[in-house]
Amino acid sequence: MNGSFLSKAVMVAIMCMLLMSCDSLSSIVPSQDAEQSGQVLQLVINDLGLEFPEGLNENRNPYVEEIKSRTKLDLQFILPLASVYEEKLNVYMSQVKRPDMLHVYNPVWLDRYMKAGELIALDDLLQEHGQALLSKIPKEAWQQVTYEGHIYAVPSLHEIKGVELMYARKDWLDRLGLDPPRTLDEYEEVIRAFKEDDPDGNGLQDTTGLILTENLGRSAPFFGAFGTQLDSWMVRDGRLEYGSLLPEAKEALAFFRRLYQKGLLDPEFPLNRHRNLESKVVNGYVGLFSAAWYDTRGMIAESKRRNPQAEWIVLDYPTGPNGANGVYSEELIRGYNVIPTGSKHAVEVIQLLNYIAGDGAETLKLGFKDQVWQMIDGKMVTNFEEHDKHLYRGIYQSLVNLQDAVLDKQRLDSLGDYHLYDNLKYIEGHLIPNAFKGMPTPSMGKLAMKPTELYERFVRIIVGVDSLDAFDQIVKEWMDSGGSEVTREVNAWYRQQQWTNPK
Repeated sequence: MNGSFLSKAVMVAIMCMLLMSCDSLSSIVPSQDAEQSGQVLQLVINDLGLEFPEGLNENRNPYVEEIKSRTKLDLQFILPLASVYEEKLNVYMSQVKRPDMLHVYNPVWLDRYMKAGELIALDDLLQEHGQALLSKIPKEAWQQVTYEGHIYAVPSLHEIKGVELMYARKDWLDRLGLDPPRTLDEYEEVIRAFKEDDPDGNGLQDTTGLILTENLGRSAPFFGAFGTQLDSWMVRDGRLEYGSLLPEAKEALAFFRRLYQKGLLDPEFPLNRHRNLESKVVNGYVGLFSAAWYDTRGMIAESKRRNPQAEWIVLDYPTGPNGANGVYSEELIRGYNVIPTGSKHAVEVIQLLNYIAGDGAETLKLGFKDQVWQMIDGKMVTNFEEHDKHLYRGIYQSLVNLQDAVLDKQRLDSLGDYHLYDNLKYIEGHLIPNAFKGMPTPSMGKLAMKPTELYERFVRIIVGVDSLDAFDQIVKEWMDSGGSEVTREVNAWYRQQQWTNPK
């Protein structure tokens, strides 16, 4: 999904010395003492790009000790290298002795092993040992991990519902005598002015009108102005259609193509990665872009530090000719906890996950009270030095991430006056949901033309290498490469949902 890039793109390298012991195949074989006691839970998890403070590692730190103390469980966490994470999951599943739990991100992987009978059904275990899980994870999420009437994974949720919203330099708007744009036409005029009318007043034409990133990143509000989103399924005339290939997507490409031809779209956008975007924002070359909700605490804050005159404001989403606006919604689930067949500690795994969702939720999400944070006059106050030292706790908390509006507001507000919670609430009011919420269909894994190839073809249209009408050929090729079968399967799912969940 276009909206899934956040949880996959921010992975960074971790310390090799920490990984050498946990990344070998022998690391999932317990010690002789552990084998005799029969109590060690072996859990394969992802490091999320987070590093441990000096002297600590995934099995020796205060949060693991807290979990062990509270649950009375003996835990062994295994952190494969992020670059080969899914490959390692397959290796572990091929072994005679498997870990007791794997945390996976790819629904296709889950679907494969679930249908192959390689995962334990969790229904009875959840009823007996997982009441916090059952009460805090919504029914919709459980439906997405159910196969032939049985639950095969404990889902971990995205705590946010959307990512992108428009931000602009108000000081630039004021200097040029422009009002904040609302319609797509008004946006185009502001983009032109920010490129051509010297908005920073330095006498040079060194500013950018609109900036995107590779694979059409940060483009969601403009596709939304035409009523669609990339890599999402839209309801059209009672059936689901792939949003990337709707006529509305062609209209969005025509808009970007026009901007590019006029020199108003950053010419480097096909190669822009996040660090390029950040550099151009903080150095004052960009005055309008689709920001992530947390950029106010990152690149926008740094822009203000470097130039105290920089004043950034939220804009209304661009509204297109038919009144449409909005951005993609994040998938409800971001990860899955599964128990391979053969595990003798399925009960303990559910007990652990239930603790993370229940009694341990606050500590793992916020950090230790009176160390990382404290309540002062009814308001949560964060010790930022300790906060940064304790970020690694997210490795464990993310196993069962939940949506808790009250706790999330307290936490985000405690991080400073960056409008983080307000940004999220604004985005939530303008989401264009993905109408397909099922497990991957059989043909999805066989589809020859992947989303990234579509984006590459779309970029060729924008920059003028291919004509706008090449879009119609792309649609045909996608359908011929397996897309027609995927569309049939997606609509079979949709009809089933309509029948089983009538409004």
